[in-house]
Amino acid sequence: MFDYLKQYNQIKHEIISEIEKVLESGQLILGDNVKLFESKFSNFLGAQGKSVGVNSGTDALVVALMACGVGRGDEVITTSNTAVPTVSAIRMVGATPVFCDVDESTALMDLEQVQICLSIKTKAIIPVHLFGNVVDINYLKNIILGKDIAIIEDCAQAHGASLNGEMAGTLGDASAFSFYPTKNLGAFGDAGLCYSTNQHLYNKMRKIRMHGFNNEPYAEIEGINSRMDEVQAAILNVKLPYLESSIKQRRSLADYYNKLLDPRIERFSVKTGVKHAYHLFVIRLHNRDYIKHTLAEQGILTGIHYPCPIHLMRGYKFLGYKQGDLPVTESLSTELLSLPIYPGLSKNSVKQVCDALNSIFNIR
Repeated sequence: MFDYLKQYNQIKHEIISEIEKVLESGQLILGDNVKLFESKFSNFLGAQGKSVGVNSGTDALVVALMACGVGRGDEVITTSNTAVPTVSAIRMVGATPVFCDVDESTALMDLEQVQICLSIKTKAIIPVHLFGNVVDINYLKNIILGKDIAIIEDCAQAHGASLNGEMAGTLGDASAFSFYPTKNLGAFGDAGLCYSTNQHLYNKMRKIRMHGFNNEPYAEIEGINSRMDEVQAAILNVKLPYLESSIKQRRSLADYYNKLLDPRIERFSVKTGVKHAYHLFVIRLHNRDYIKHTLAEQGILTGIHYPCPIHLMRGYKFLGYKQGDLPVTESLSTELLSLPIYPGLSKNSVKQVCDALNSIFNIR
C-alpha cells in the first residue's frame, strides 16, 4: 500500500545532509527550517495566506479550532467516515462532534444534509477532503451564509488537490494538513501545519502552538505545546519540490487504474472543477472482504479506509449515535477498498493488481 523507501533512496543524500546541518546548528525547534517550510508551503498553496508548522495533523485541527474560538458547549459538524483524529481534535477542545452523512457518489460530506445538522450551538464545520477529492467549499459557504460558523478544511489527504484552480486548504477560514509519512507530502515522523488567509486567525494560531507566546516569554492567550521540529521541517523542505511531480504520478497511476479496471467495478466521481490528488485510489465492492482476502493470497496488499465509522466505535458511544443513523456512511464502510497508489509504483504493478482484481470480480 505504501513504500517511502523508493523516494528516500533517490534523495537520500539531500535528506541526510540537511539533517546533519540541523544537528550541527544547535537549533532543534521552531528554527530557520520551520520558517522556510512555512513560507514554501504557503507559496505552494498559492493564495495570500500564511502557514503555522505544528507537531501533527491532529494538532493542526486543534490549533485551528482554538483559533476559531471553538470550545466547551459548541458543536462542530463533520463526517464519520474519516480518520479518528478529525473527531478527537474536536473533543480535545471540549466541543461535540455532529455527524453529517456522506454523498454516495463521492464519499464526501453530503452538503444537502448540512442544514439538518445545524443548530444554535454550531460553531464550526470540518469538511474532510477525503482520498484527495475536494468538498465544494464555495457551496458550503452559501449554506451557512450570514451565520457565525467557521469552515476548517481537513486537508490531511488533499495535498495538491484543487477546486476551480484554488488549492484545497485555501478555501475556508482555516485548514489543517498532516505530514504523517504516508501522506502525499510525508515527513519521517509526525508533523502538521495550519493555514489561513485571515491574518487574525494566523496570528492566533501562531501563538497557540507555542503556549500562547508571541515574541515575549509570557502567554498572551491560552495555548498548547505543538511545535514542528527542525529535523522534520528540513526533511519536508527537501521533499516539497518533488510534490507536484509525485502528484502527477499519482494522477497518472489513477488514470491507468481507470483504464484497466473492469468498468463494472464502482469508483467515486470527481465533480467538475476538481483536480483530485489521489492520496488513495478507492473502489466500491459489495463482496469487499472476500476480494481483499483473495488479492492478499496473491501477494497484493490493499487497505480499508475506514472499516468502522467513528459514530459506531465504542470510544464514541457517549455521543449517542446508533446503527442506521448514517446509512450511506455505514454502507460504504463495508464496501470500500483502497488499492496501492504511491510515487514509484510501476504501471506493471498496477496492471498486475487490475488483472487479478478483474479476474476475481468476474468469477466471484
